[in-house]
Amino acid sequence: MSLLQVRDISVQFGGVVALDGLSFDIGEGQVCALIGPNGAGKTTLFNVVSRIYDPSRGTLDFDGRDLLSTSPHRIAELGISRTFQNLALVPGLSVLDNVLVGAHIRVKGGFLAGALRLPHSLSSESENRRRAVELLSRLGLSDVADHPCAGLPYGTLKRIELARGLASEPRLLMLDEPASGLTHGEVDELSALIRSLPGDFGVTVLLVEHHMGMVMGISDDVVVLDFGRKIAQGEPTEVAKDPLVIEAYLGGSG
Repeated sequence: MSLLQVRDISVQFGGVVALDGLSFDIGEGQVCALIGPNGAGKTTLFNVVSRIYDPSRGTLDFDGRDLLSTSPHRIAELGISRTFQNLALVPGLSVLDNVLVGAHIRVKGGFLAGALRLPHSLSSESENRRRAVELLSRLGLSDVADHPCAGLPYGTLKRIELARGLASEPRLLMLDEPASGLTHGEVDELSALIRSLPGDFGVTVLLVEHHMGMVMGISDDVVVLDFGRKIAQGEPTEVAKDPLVIEAYLGGSG
């Protein structure tokens, strides 16, 4: 069953075509990787799904709901979360508080209820804190829960951002180059963690990543873009043999 259906999505910036009639589905519970050379349109697609960009044509369906008619501030409420290429953590906040930022949509009663410390809001905050502590434990971050993010190793910061992305309990988690800047050992650890997310958290993963070892090792499905167009889609072993992929992404068939 498809959780996200991308149909004929096109995006233009002036005379530059960033996405050109892109269509693909993501099955629920899958790890789907979106790959391609720099400028192929991968992050643009993330920004369309996040409702940061409006496409010039096409449709987006998330579990039967039209995403393009959904306000950007409602995307998280629908069950869509993402991380970014550049870390967006608050250095001076503790690890736990950074993760709680990702759970803010789960606080009942809104800002006014929280400011007035109303009972139902306090109860919701307490439950979010309990869930965040449990999440940090499951991701091996309990030892740094009360530590400010500033000064922590880069690989740890990447896991913290992943934890924050999971804190809203999304159905679709979009990860934008999570392996960027990591050592080989850290990539291996992160790969195992991402591969476990559908089973452990019931989340579907859409992954943009340049680290081909990670992509080929953890993905159920791979979508390949070049100049905004989809040139291949399939299982990792099939995509790796595709002549168009070899020419466009892997440096030529020779």
